[in-house]
Amino acid sequence: METAAATSTGVAELINERIDAMPAGERRAAHTLIANYPLLGLKTVAEFSAQAGVSSPTILRFVNRLGFHNYPDFQARLQDELAAQLQSPHHRNEQPEKDPGAAYPAVDDTLENIRETFRHLGEKQLAQAVGALCNAKGNVYLIGGRFTDPIAQYMAAHMTVIRPHVFHLGGQESGWRDRLLDMGRKDILVVFDIRRYQESLLMLAEKAKGRGVEIVLVTDQWLSPIARAARHVLAGRIAVPSAWDSSAALFVLAETIIREMTRMLEKDSAARIAELEGLR
Repeated sequence: METAAATSTGVAELINERIDAMPAGERRAAHTLIANYPLLGLKTVAEFSAQAGVSSPTILRFVNRLGFHNYPDFQARLQDELAAQLQSPHHRNEQPEKDPGAAYPAVDDTLENIRETFRHLGEKQLAQAVGALCNAKGNVYLIGGRFTDPIAQYMAAHMTVIRPHVFHLGGQESGWRDRLLDMGRKDILVVFDIRRYQESLLMLAEKAKGRGVEIVLVTDQWLSPIARAARHVLAGRIAVPSAWDSSAALFVLAETIIREMTRMLEKDSAARIAELEGLR
């Protein structure tokens, strides 16, 4: 088994890679951790097992399956992730560049983020999210945070072409709340949220879930708190040696979703595109 402690892979990414091979008890532990990430993993084994509804030995086997030698090693990784979540742009700007002599040092890091995103993203996980977006009988709403809302808007612009009833939630937060009045059990809300997570997005997602809306979360490798409300969680790598995080992998993930939706809805999307061209 690969030793998790010897890699930079996050715990949530390890879960995505290995969950299909887990027995039922360990899978239950995995789902419970993702829904309460990462804080549940920082509790004692007994507290973790009680919340997951499994035995303490099951928690230890789950941790071992992820590649950790023991529970303290597992918790140390989560503590490192929590510290990374809380880093400010000022703190990140103080980090030394890996290769200060390179002409464009961010390019290699950005490409690595894209590769790592898709290495850890399960095909089944992505297919289920795409299927939900294709098969939604109601409306699909998309929204993002301060730096990720342009991705939500970009994705909504494409989705509008290939399926009906797609809406980007822009503007003031009061407008988002007004939209909640029209949301219901047949609808899907896609939320983009990365570290320095936005409290207003969490509140929107939780209220939408309370109305029966299915939540699709696109987040970073440390997982937005919205994960506890989400039916589908798609995580991408964002860290680069800079004051600013990179959204490139999230853009590629959004384009991948659009491409897969277009393929799955080939007949309907082709008809919509042809009709749209006729209106121009």
